[in-house]
Amino acid sequence: MQAKPDSLALHQGSAATPIWSLQGPELTFKRGDTVAVDFGNGLPVPAVLNWRGIDGAPATEPLTGRPPLAAGGKDAAQLPLHHAGTFLCESGLLGDGQAQPSRPRPLIVRETEPVAVDRDEVLLIEDWRVRPNGTAMAPGTDPGDTVPVHTINGQTSLDFSARTNERVRLRIINGCQRSVLAIKLEGLDVRVVAIDGQPSEPFQARNGALVLAPGGRVDAFIDVTNPAGSVSPILLHDGKEARPIGKLTVSTEAPIRPALLPSAPPLPSNGLPERLDLKNATRVELPLGGPSGDWVTSAKFVATAAPAFRVKTGRTVVLALTNRAAIATVFHLHGHHFRLLDRLDDGWKPFWLDTLAIEPGQTQRIAFLAEYAGRYLIESVATDWAAPRLVRWYAVE
Repeated sequence: MQAKPDSLALHQGSAATPIWSLQGPELTFKRGDTVAVDFGNGLPVPAVLNWRGIDGAPATEPLTGRPPLAAGGKDAAQLPLHHAGTFLCESGLLGDGQAQPSRPRPLIVRETEPVAVDRDEVLLIEDWRVRPNGTAMAPGTDPGDTVPVHTINGQTSLDFSARTNERVRLRIINGCQRSVLAIKLEGLDVRVVAIDGQPSEPFQARNGALVLAPGGRVDAFIDVTNPAGSVSPILLHDGKEARPIGKLTVSTEAPIRPALLPSAPPLPSNGLPERLDLKNATRVELPLGGPSGDWVTSAKFVATAAPAFRVKTGRTVVLALTNRAAIATVFHLHGHHFRLLDRLDDGWKPFWLDTLAIEPGQTQRIAFLAEYAGRYLIESVATDWAAPRLVRWYAVE
């Protein structure tokens, strides 16, 4: 993989805008693979790969396991893929205020067991801030008079088709820099089967709408039952307005089969624990937003800084996350997935996460099993284009 200057057309018919991107082969593998990653930095600034959602890979952890790679540098690392799911690789961890914004890459790790779907489609949604001269601005600075633009798979609008009775697996990724998004697939039966790369109990998306924090991912099954020739808009809501960003058209070809596939069972488990020992957990208060305190920007991170907490392997950790900022703040845990606890710590939501948006003034408690020894990052960023991306780290010993 190479981090290189690139360009992208952010307006139909307009000249392409200079950006930075990760170039290389499609990142599609199988659970249990170990991937040898050769990384070259063809940018004029340091870069580091951030494998978002990959648990238990301390040697490839950005900043704690792999220092930033200087311009022109090369690096080689081994990436173990313990879990199947939808993940993300990005080079934007150091991107605040840089000359160009950078694009992430989807990372797909397929199940070793067969999954009853006909098609597998990735929908990568990104946001951009475009200046009057047509160039795009990196996050971490005041957007000023820029115009927000969204793309889906690098296009301003994405149209695709499916046949009657076809089952499509949509891997929807919020690749935006700071924005929480709602995606709605109008008139379609949308069943969520995984969140942030981890299988969940299948459930119906309310009104076909899905809410994703920046970096969040949702896998959904769609069984196409609409009449041939019908069109279902894909709507994006950025908190201010809803706009069409694509559409799914039902093909006029013959149905793919006489009837729908049977109801989909849950995806195969990745082996995360069924129970967490909350009673004997290590408990840590971790304020977000407000005065930064021990939080630093990625560019100022030093590996000798004190960790946010230390924990022994095999122990449950409960983090109390309080957002002291005046706007929603996004928390991202590296190295492990977590459960979102109920208000009374007497249970948890029936899905795993690695990313969580927390409303201003709110406290959320999360719990995870410290399964993998190593040093891992914690990220925090407010949902404002100008907000800095902040990091700390924790140790599992």
